[in-house]
Amino acid sequence: MHNRILLQIGSACKLPRLRSLQISLNILALLCLALAAGKVQAQSAPAPATPAPAAPAPDSQPTSPPPPELTDTLSQIDAAASESDLRAVMRFYDRSFTSSDGLTRSTLEQTLSDLWQRYPDLTYSTQLESWEAQANGFSTVTTTTITGSYPDQRRDLKLTATIRSRQQIQNNQIVQQEILAERSELSSGQKPPSLSISLPEQVTPGQSFDFDAVVTEPLGERVLLGTALEEPVTVENYLNPAPIELELLTSGGLFKVGEAPPEAGDRWISAVVVRYDGITAVTQRLRVGN
Repeated sequence: MHNRILLQIGSACKLPRLRSLQISLNILALLCLALAAGKVQAQSAPAPATPAPAAPAPDSQPTSPPPPELTDTLSQIDAAASESDLRAVMRFYDRSFTSSDGLTRSTLEQTLSDLWQRYPDLTYSTQLESWEAQANGFSTVTTTTITGSYPDQRRDLKLTATIRSRQQIQNNQIVQQEILAERSELSSGQKPPSLSISLPEQVTPGQSFDFDAVVTEPLGERVLLGTALEEPVTVENYLNPAPIELELLTSGGLFKVGEAPPEAGDRWISAVVVRYDGITAVTQRLRVGN
């Protein structure tokens, strides 16, 4: 049986997500080079592809085709975001926009600007899961997939993220948004570790939960470094970069036990695994509520 370690709420170690990814990865890349210089032996077997996360079932299915103005709005947002056209994207957000994460229109704009400076070639694709006509607009549930890379002289960083959300749209502008599920994965190197993540979608306040991040390929003689951590979902944690502290892993992954805080509120639960031939960092959202 794997030894489980308590995942402390409020850890000082933090994983930068979509809003600031490159700072800690500079450190991780240096660690990979150091491991390679130490002549850690590699296995020749190719790493299997990381399976895509299963999309949660939608709240409800549309009973009729969505109105063209709704699908056109979503398509235009995808197109503008894929071009990193901040001004065009923000036209689709009402000045009074709010989100379940505490983002306003101005903080959302700042977050997107920061992201697109680091990842200028991201591609956005949104699927409309369900919709409901309302007196002055629509209520929608969508799943957006974001993919892209950031090449530089030392490494290629590859990003894949899936965000499921509920929106209130009025006059072709998003007025309110709630994030229902979220998963982001960042990888770098010739053969980044493939991680299988086990984490519940939602827990109640104070409830214990297991968080496992298992490397799916055989470990062999290879050395792993890694860490698991959690953060509250707040505007400050969207905007502020943060470092990572790693530990030597004695098994093929991370096996943690966490305890949800006594109050409701979403958390980011993250795993970072470093091998001499690659890095994989995965963050999933854990909803805490009744």
